[in-house]
Amino acid sequence: MDVVKAAQLSGRTVERVVVHPLVLLSIVDHYNRVARDTRKRVVGVLLGTSSRGSVDVTNSYAVPFEEDDKDPRIWFLDHNYHESMFSMFKRINAKEHVVGWYSTGPKLRENDLDVHALFNSYVPNPVLVIIDAQPKELGIPTKAYYAVEEVKENATQKSQKVFVHVPSEIAAHEVEEIGVEHLLRDVKDTTISTLATEVTSKLAALKGLDAKLREIRSYLDLVIEGKLPLNHEILYHLQDVFNLLPNLNVNELIKAFAVKTNDMMLVIYLSSLIRSVIALHNLINNKVGCFCLLLLAVCPLRIPTSLLIDIFFDTNHWIWYVPDAKQGAREG
Repeated sequence: MDVVKAAQLSGRTVERVVVHPLVLLSIVDHYNRVARDTRKRVVGVLLGTSSRGSVDVTNSYAVPFEEDDKDPRIWFLDHNYHESMFSMFKRINAKEHVVGWYSTGPKLRENDLDVHALFNSYVPNPVLVIIDAQPKELGIPTKAYYAVEEVKENATQKSQKVFVHVPSEIAAHEVEEIGVEHLLRDVKDTTISTLATEVTSKLAALKGLDAKLREIRSYLDLVIEGKLPLNHEILYHLQDVFNLLPNLNVNELIKAFAVKTNDMMLVIYLSSLIRSVIALHNLINNKVGCFCLLLLAVCPLRIPTSLLIDIFFDTNHWIWYVPDAKQGAREG
């Protein structure tokens, strides 16, 4: 599948694609109902608005879609179902119109250009948003594309459609944010401690950073080897990232890191020490209790059943106490 960078083309019409949380939830639900634990993908229609090069995807609905695993040129999309669904959605919100279609890829496929051509009859410049329903890395699970006509330098060759990658982001209105926060609060696992959650999130962030750094290194290696063309815009962005990095050779910064690390290590050491003391205390209590029960089994007390007796133990001896002033207390 041919994909070119948006910066390499002039006269582009789509600058960015904004996906709302409701769309993500709807697509994930569609995937879980139809294609979970399979190699299939699901396809649907994206609704929203477009203005000044920005496509705002606010709603979506699923569309019946089938394709042949062996021959990608054989596929079926029920456009009659799509037209009837869109007419019903239009009655609810007339401002939303078809802006493109979605797929759970998780990457571009050979027949995507053919499917994209079908949506050209409903919207002049549709966008394709690929949603990764099962992401393995931390980051935005959306990738947006739109198709352009690529003109060949050789006049004898025919022009062909290619996909252009455009930036995508996740955004929400205030009402949507409240609903998403309420949903996340309901699905929160209370058995997981806050510390474990923070450590897990930090580890996931570090893994994501490592993956991005490896991707940058791989790209630069391919540019050096001449396998990819030099893109000055990407190099400018990388230079901006490197300029934002702090200078780690400053003595004050090194001292601050050392103090912070020592404080955290002290807290961890004290926590481990307290846990050890508590475990040792519980072990002593269990052994004392077992010894006293064993002693009572070997030397049973012959006490009248009419008496109320309290038996107390400590680490050195045990006593049984009769709460009658005349009987007193006996120690063994």
